[in-house]
Amino acid sequence: MTLQNPPFQPAEEKARPAPAGSGFRASAQRHLSKLVVAPSFAAILVFVYGFILWTLYVSFTNSRMLPVYDLVGADAYVRLWKLERWYVAIENLLIFGGLFIGISLAIGIVLAVLLDQRIRGEGALRTIYLYPMALSFIVTGTAWKWILNPSIGVQEFVRGLGFETFTFDWIVQQDTAVYTLVIAAVWQSSGFVMALFLAALRGVDQEIIKAAYLDGASLPRIYWGIVLPSIRPVFMSAFVILAHLAVKSYDLVVALTGGGPGYASDLPATFMYEMTFRRNQIAIGSASALMMLATVVAIIVPYLYSELKGGKRV
Repeated sequence: MTLQNPPFQPAEEKARPAPAGSGFRASAQRHLSKLVVAPSFAAILVFVYGFILWTLYVSFTNSRMLPVYDLVGADAYVRLWKLERWYVAIENLLIFGGLFIGISLAIGIVLAVLLDQRIRGEGALRTIYLYPMALSFIVTGTAWKWILNPSIGVQEFVRGLGFETFTFDWIVQQDTAVYTLVIAAVWQSSGFVMALFLAALRGVDQEIIKAAYLDGASLPRIYWGIVLPSIRPVFMSAFVILAHLAVKSYDLVVALTGGGPGYASDLPATFMYEMTFRRNQIAIGSASALMMLATVVAIIVPYLYSELKGGKRV
């Protein structure tokens, strides 16, 4: 009686040697994602963090038209904080940033609440509100420069209607030029804030709102006391994004006011460009850039800390 072959392969046949090159192929597949992103990480390491370190080093030198690498201490920072123009830029940033963030948040929340009522034509209105965000700040600044120009803009249009004494020349007045930046920036960014809050509102549990209706709460009280507090993290996210836009605002200023009249509407970004590339004060320009970086870090780090801390609790 002959025994049939076992249904399973012997151990000798299972342990066949892998074909030549299969080990390399498997290793390449495992590390393919790392190889793909490696050039991007290398570029970021050099052109972002590398140049941040270079800027930090140059800010402690006496570089003028060309960089020099002899350290002289914090002299550039001392000279920076003695410049009247720097204080003007800081004051303008506080005015511009405060009004820009506050008004954008207010308009964005109001628009989001109105659209959350499922009104007719919501899709078209949402597109209209979001459209300015698709434009660059250069386009926005150029368009609003025409609109606010006293000779061809709003002032001339209203006077053409018969109101000869109407005056709206903020863009050419030193005391009011910075507020024109607020107008243009709010017009562009409030739709984006609206989209953030509308997405958050659509995620609120409707059963809570229905229960509040049954208890006799009015619509404004429901939103103020129940809905908006439940989407508190969106406030922080919107604030961080808007604050970042305010600190690094450069193209809007250049296109709309050019920092003028004089330097009345200067912001730190335009001040940095002016010192570095027009006044040949590389060390002072680098010092102002580090001050801007410190401001952004002071805004973002607490936000990231709160997010990470909240994630750990969950």
